[in-house]
Amino acid sequence: MDAYIIEQTEFAPKVILDPVNNKFEIAGESRPENAGKFYEPIVKWLEQYQAVLFYQKGQSGKANKVLFDFSLDYFNSTSAKHLLDILKQLDTYYNEGHEVLIRWFYIAQDEDMRDSGEEFSKLISVPIEFVERE
Repeated sequence: MDAYIIEQTEFAPKVILDPVNNKFEIAGESRPENAGKFYEPIVKWLEQYQAVLFYQKGQSGKANKVLFDFSLDYFNSTSAKHLLDILKQLDTYYNEGHEVLIRWFYIAQDEDMRDSGEEFSKLISVPIEFVERE
């Protein structure tokens, strides 16, 4: 499956969905003009990747590992809904027996960003690791 990469802009975050290198990341500010249009292909890609994980697990007999980093400086309320969609997809992987690690990076002084991650963590079963950054 090909990687899906979006470069960061002033209003949209950097997105890396790279299964070959097991690098999954959303970073920067998320306030795109049309959050639905921005995030829909990402969620669809993750849904398709679910089939890849299922196939690989069937071939090797072992669950795959997915490490997904969220390192957001800001996101608006519209983006929050789509971020939750992504987290729910990761939760689906986790509930299918794959090893999923979600890291939620936040700046030490940004309690709102940490609180947002904690609120998300209450809505899914996969654990979120909180990582303070400079």
